[in-house]
Amino acid sequence: MYRMAMLAMLSEDSKLDISKCVMMALVHDLAEAQVGDIAPREGIPKAEKHRLESEAMHNIVHDMLHNSPAAQKINALWMEYEDGKSPEAKFVKDLDRFEMASQALEYEKNHGANLQPFFDSSIPKLQHPQVQEWGQGLLEERQNTIATKIPVT
Repeated sequence: MYRMAMLAMLSEDSKLDISKCVMMALVHDLAEAQVGDIAPREGIPKAEKHRLESEAMHNIVHDMLHNSPAAQKINALWMEYEDGKSPEAKFVKDLDRFEMASQALEYEKNHGANLQPFFDSSIPKLQHPQVQEWGQGLLEERQNTIATKIPVT
């Protein structure tokens, strides 16, 4: 979340509300503090994952933060991200994909693993031009790393 917020601050897109993107990046995975990071390989249906995360956000907003104005703002940002329709939500989703690929590259470098599925499920889906550019740079860096370190399977 922190790295995504920092990446949002690096955006050069004057059409985006960057402050909103930073805040959205910070809250987009807040429900995972309660339910954990549910990965597709766990076999939990998407609707159930969404239900669990919605319930967690309700608990955070109402039980922990007592539905304060700040809690309402956090919830609104989370819901906007989940809806994925605003330019800011789409941009932050791209940051999430890019950040996941960045983590995968770090893991590959440190552990000599081949995590191709993480790149296949993230980089091709990037839509924002600047994040696409970052993604291509990441793939180039990975290709240079593969040539010297990562075993190809």
